[in-house]
Amino acid sequence: MKDVTSVSVATKTAERTNWKAYFKRYWQLYLLLLLPMVYLVIFKYIPMKYVLIAFKKYSIVQKLGEMPWADNHGFQYFIQAFHNKDFLNALKNTVGLNLLDLVIGFPIPIIFALILNELNVKWFKKIVQTIAYMPHFLSWVIIYGLALQLFAPSTGFINMLISNLGGNSVPFLNDPNKWVGTYIFLGVWQSFGWNSIIYLAAIAGISPELYEAASVDGAGRFRKIWHITLPGIKSTIIVLLIMALGNILGSAFDRPFALQNHLVMQNAEVLSTFVYRNGIKGLQFSLTTAVGLFQSVVGVIFLLGANWLSRKLGERGIW
Repeated sequence: MKDVTSVSVATKTAERTNWKAYFKRYWQLYLLLLLPMVYLVIFKYIPMKYVLIAFKKYSIVQKLGEMPWADNHGFQYFIQAFHNKDFLNALKNTVGLNLLDLVIGFPIPIIFALILNELNVKWFKKIVQTIAYMPHFLSWVIIYGLALQLFAPSTGFINMLISNLGGNSVPFLNDPNKWVGTYIFLGVWQSFGWNSIIYLAAIAGISPELYEAASVDGAGRFRKIWHITLPGIKSTIIVLLIMALGNILGSAFDRPFALQNHLVMQNAEVLSTFVYRNGIKGLQFSLTTAVGLFQSVVGVIFLLGANWLSRKLGERGIW
């Protein structure tokens, strides 16, 4: 019995010594981690208590705990949202635009990375990469200004070219259906170069010996891409796809807000702009907090579902 106790004490002492040695060696890394952790706690976790506003009748002169609970057991504003035609239209547009972004915009960075990887002329490859990355650093206000110069009905370069060729100008920015195509095109153009970086990094991690062995076996470029490159980056593709599915109800504010106008609001109003108009401008804080909470909950459900399905199919998920 004494031997067992002494062994247990010795093991705990060794573990404590190892931990102290580890921390002494890597304390700088934990110090660097401290600042982002403080940021997360202050700006992400502490504000979570204000989610209760979705279940209370908001009053600017009362503290959160003093506000009365909303009707219908606190779900008054959730019910109100789902009876609001503008919210339902914004919900439909958010899902539709994000699905189009996913279907059209998700494969393009992968294809672009595969093409870049096949280029042998290094200086040309670097120029193409730089040109493709540059739009990511432009704000959507600047991109909308460029879109006006290109797609405006009478003064845009594209429509002037169409008119000079004898055709009729196309209302890219003023027709609701054509606006959707322009919205997706500009989103893909702005992000595909930047999004391809992670795929290029994953491709760089594939062993060159696999390609050499495939060349010995007589495989061409397309065979190498299909049997080596794509399987080599499959786990990366799946992780990014899961994250994209988790954001199916989320939408950035700047892109739709910059590109929309009163002629296309039927297709351009999304949940982020709905929250802005009704929450910040309309002072309906409880309603828009309920909408934001609904977005977050559905996004988490999609994320968990996609991750579960990925692991069920034998692939590596996010965790």
